[in-house]
Amino acid sequence: MLSNKSKRAVKKQLVTNNKSLPIDTILVGDCIEQMNALPENSIDLIFADPPYNLQLESGLTRPDQSKVDAVDDDWDKFDSFAHYDDFTNAWLKAARRILKPNGAIWVIGSYHNIFRVGSALQNHGFWMLNDVIWRKSNPMPNFRGTRFTNAHETLIWASKSQKSKVTFNYEAMKQANDDTQMRSDWLFPICTGGERLKDENGDKTHPTQKPEALLHRILNATTNVGDVVLDPFFGTGTTGAVAKKMGRNFIGIERDSSYINAALKRIAKIKTLDVKSLEIMMPKRKEARVAFGSLIEQGVILPGTKLFDAKRKYCALVRADGSLKSDNHVGSIHKVGALVQDASACNGWTYWYFEKNNKLICIDDLRSEIRQNMKRLSA
Repeated sequence: MLSNKSKRAVKKQLVTNNKSLPIDTILVGDCIEQMNALPENSIDLIFADPPYNLQLESGLTRPDQSKVDAVDDDWDKFDSFAHYDDFTNAWLKAARRILKPNGAIWVIGSYHNIFRVGSALQNHGFWMLNDVIWRKSNPMPNFRGTRFTNAHETLIWASKSQKSKVTFNYEAMKQANDDTQMRSDWLFPICTGGERLKDENGDKTHPTQKPEALLHRILNATTNVGDVVLDPFFGTGTTGAVAKKMGRNFIGIERDSSYINAALKRIAKIKTLDVKSLEIMMPKRKEARVAFGSLIEQGVILPGTKLFDAKRKYCALVRADGSLKSDNHVGSIHKVGALVQDASACNGWTYWYFEKNNKLICIDDLRSEIRQNMKRLSA
């Protein structure tokens, strides 16, 4: 559960234009009408999984003539491309109105619709940030053997405008990818096994239920605890389930009663992670600034201490004013680090080490200790 302080911050955030948002709620009805009824500039993130418009003229069968459980529902049927484009333009217009100035949208689709949706996004003034390929580790085969196996879907991440300062938890994504920058091709299995919701007959409740792992990455990367995430095509509630687990607030819009009932039962079983579990890696630039001189002032490192590079090739003396001296080079930890290497720049915090018990310890470790003390004192 969220702390009282976090709850108060969330409550304050949710009051927009003197109207409280219907958070953690499934709104029943047409997505365009329901979005138009929400306050302007009130939503942090939209995740949209609109109809694919597959244009299936007949059911799919396997080589043994058994029926494939494909997308043949009425909600995926449109009279023409023009009809589909009108629908897309209408829901995107409604979505853009309710997004906050620094809000963003994710849209997922197949080759049948994602290019038309992408064009419409740009026409409505959204600013493209990334296209992400969800590569399926267990895709459905092409049973007719007439095309390549369709093994991926495309996601588009776009901000409300070019000037939007969107949330992107870069360090968290890097940490999730074994300390390597996260790429735009993601490998996840399609929704199967115990995660796949079934009806009383053992059939899929929804033909295109998305895996929770996909939404976990999206919300972890582009939202913060307490943010409001809206899904205008809620289906069986994957967005809501993951949002609740991760301490985000959701608003779902759905018109199919069987999907709504399944989503309500699913979300009711979800427990929100505790506050400490929801903390993420923060970028260095957002951490409290600590000057090298403050280490000396607080007695963490003493004047006269010798600093070395990792290979002990260079040595510098710490002076009382926070400067270093190495041979004829004098200046900050960064300037002297660059001068001794004859380099244009240097991050002195990670370049210089001090010796303790015959081991070299990076001075950045000392800065981290001071930051931890600052957090404890301000808690």
